Amino acid sequence: MQKSLILTMTLTIGLAVEWCLARIETTRVEAKASQGGQFTAADTIGRAPTLDGLCSGGLKIVDLTWPLNDKGAYWPAADYKPFELRTIATLEKNGVLSKAFCMPEHQGTHIDAPNHFEADRPSVDRIPLGDLFAAGVLIDVSEQAATNADYALSQADVEAWEKINGRIPERAVVLLKTGWGRHFQNPARYRNQDVMGRMHFPSFSAEAVRFLIDRRNVRGIGVDTLSIDAGQSRDFAVHHLLGRAGRYGLENLAGLEELPASNFYLVVAPIKIETGTGGPTRVLAVLP
Repeated sequence: MQKSLILTMTLTIGLAVEWCLARIETTRVEAKASQGGQFTAADTIGRAPTLDGLCSGGLKIVDLTWPLNDKGAYWPAADYKPFELRTIATLEKNGVLSKAFCMPEHQGTHIDAPNHFEADRPSVDRIPLGDLFAAGVLIDVSEQAATNADYALSQADVEAWEKINGRIPERAVVLLKTGWGRHFQNPARYRNQDVMGRMHFPSFSAEAVRFLIDRRNVRGIGVDTLSIDAGQSRDFAVHHLLGRAGRYGLENLAGLEELPASNFYLVVAPIKIETGTGGPTRVLAVLP
């Protein structure tokens, strides 16, 4: 009986101390934030986002999605056309306002499902729901891309990021900020085609993506350009690597300049097209 009482008291005291330490850490971080301080990985201790925090409006949400309209860039291939929206019922004539839209699966901010480039891989409606919620990290190569439109993220870039920010979390989604999003509403500049019709824009290298899949077990990757393969790619190696591994890609992301390097979470909500190879997707980042 005495041993049981001592064990109970020890556990109770331990839990109380743990709670107090977490509360002290939370107070310290809140004070730091109020003074304009910068967060580090250590600052998130005791401050993981909760559903209550999300629903009460206590967390910052960043929309990483471009609105769909006929001004956005699209892939320069046969049967790819601008987004089309037309009115099919009006309040004046029908008592209800209703519209119809037409677009390819891979237009605007969208997801590439594993079956996009690989047979016998999940279609967009078969992506496991758990994979659509993930920790996010952001790697910024906008400085390199500003002087080299064909810049491709390397494994060395990933390792350099980890030296500063820590190891990429297991099952995260890695976003690549190239700065190219500023051209999205200027399709010709966004595609950046030369006289031969070849596009030039930055993105991921196959080397880096192989590392992220094999060594970091990422759920997916995303980028603020037309493709997760660099513009001049002809073999679409990154698409094939992701597809074979059953992972997804996010293309034409917006708002990446509002994200920190780490310590945020992603909600990926694609349209559910049966057997689809992708589709327009609302991508949201949740920040503690």
